[in-house]
Amino acid sequence: MPLSPLAISALALLNERAMHPYEMYQLLLERHEDRIVRVTPGSLYRTVDRLTQDGLAEATGTAREGNRPERTTYAITDLGRSSLVERIREILREPVNEFPSFALALAEAHNAPASAVCADLRDHLKVIEGELADIDCLVDKARAREVAEAYWITADYIRHMTVAQQDWINGFITRLEKGDLPWPHPQP
Repeated sequence: MPLSPLAISALALLNERAMHPYEMYQLLLERHEDRIVRVTPGSLYRTVDRLTQDGLAEATGTAREGNRPERTTYAITDLGRSSLVERIREILREPVNEFPSFALALAEAHNAPASAVCADLRDHLKVIEGELADIDCLVDKARAREVAEAYWITADYIRHMTVAQQDWINGFITRLEKGDLPWPHPQP
């Protein structure tokens, strides 16, 4: 069974150093990786349990700090390390259709009036502009802290993909408003 995106993230963190799931969760949020992988504390704990059952991670000890609950620390195993690298390489080699909701909405947008579609897409563009500003801020912080680019290359990729989407949406709106794109749904 292939590793899930959250399992990949968990193993990647354990590849850095042994840690407990709560620390892993905090690091994912701190690094804004919750933008690329769906994570909750519960889903992360379940994932670490499954990785342990599959021999990809192992418990290395438990500790308690003050009145906090006992926390189990986990480390990646050799099998976990090889499985992590194998899955990453597989994903890099073979494109996967992730069935994005936005593409579905575009495919069915002809069911709504063109003016409404344009208005909704303008709202979408405002959100994209905010996301681009957030990404730029994160990249600036990483550069200021002299974090090696290999650790934040995803931000650059997402930024380029988001700019391409922004450009496409702007062009689509222009075509629709000029009447260059015949629209089956009548205007209100």
